[in-house]
Amino acid sequence: MRVGLIVDSACDLPYEFSRKHGLFILPVTAVIDGQTYVDEHDPVLTQEFYQSGLLQRGHHAETQAFTAEQIHDLFMEKIVTQYDLAICESVTRTRSLIFQNATEAMNSVMAHYHEPRKAAGREGRFSMRVIDSKQIFAGQGLLAAHTVRLIGQNLSKNALRHQVDSFTDKIYTCVIPRDLHYIRERARRRGDKSVSALVAFLGKALNITPIIFGQGAIGEPVAKTRDFNVAVEKVMNYAAARVEAGLLTPYVSLSCGLSWTEIEALPGLNNLRDVCERHGVELLLSQMGITSSIYVGPGSLCLSLAADPHHFKDFQ
Repeated sequence: MRVGLIVDSACDLPYEFSRKHGLFILPVTAVIDGQTYVDEHDPVLTQEFYQSGLLQRGHHAETQAFTAEQIHDLFMEKIVTQYDLAICESVTRTRSLIFQNATEAMNSVMAHYHEPRKAAGREGRFSMRVIDSKQIFAGQGLLAAHTVRLIGQNLSKNALRHQVDSFTDKIYTCVIPRDLHYIRERARRRGDKSVSALVAFLGKALNITPIIFGQGAIGEPVAKTRDFNVAVEKVMNYAAARVEAGLLTPYVSLSCGLSWTEIEALPGLNNLRDVCERHGVELLLSQMGITSSIYVGPGSLCLSLAADPHHFKDFQ
């Protein structure tokens, strides 16, 4: 049984990891200053965006999910003809239409896959599952890495689906937004009032950098610092301590909306690398993708890991 894993462009993973394991990227459309781009996690295009400054505040940037029809066509052309089982993990349904559109596309595919599959010379039935990752960015990347690990264990279809479904609630994520004003403005354009103007103003006027922590896409501020680097070091120290205490999967996923030079200079990163290496944990370090960076703002950081129930303060 050949199993394919599909993730969307909101999923942050190192390009080399995605290529090595044959992940299929479901694109997201980015619209910046009226110009349309298709985010397929091309590392060259991503780097060009960072260098061009198009992701900086002052540019009007939004993301749009592929339609159900577009996703249907991709599935029929690229997935049905290549795999016997496909698992599509979408960014949390509370933040995007990708899950809804992919589910609609899947239902259509399951009713019409027979002829294209036969024409491609693939025998046997095809099955598919669309899963709400309940995650964002690095958290979605962590789930994908764990799913790759599960696929390697040759589980049955039902066992694989159950393992992935149950694992989503065990992922903890830290987000450090670099610019609260950016988030507030983007939320305002979407009609999302969850980030108040007052919080954005205080963050800008007093240079407050919050650390948002929680399970999946549901988090709350657990620390406020006056300096981005201080916040980063706190998150790195948390991750290192949590690795030493034990994880539920041997990965830590870290994505940063920064240049690679800036990423390598992050305080605490080398210590986290050392701790991960000592404990047999793979640090999945990536540059935040275009879709992720548009959502949370350039310069931000997202770190995810899977562990038993705990609080951020327990590992400070």
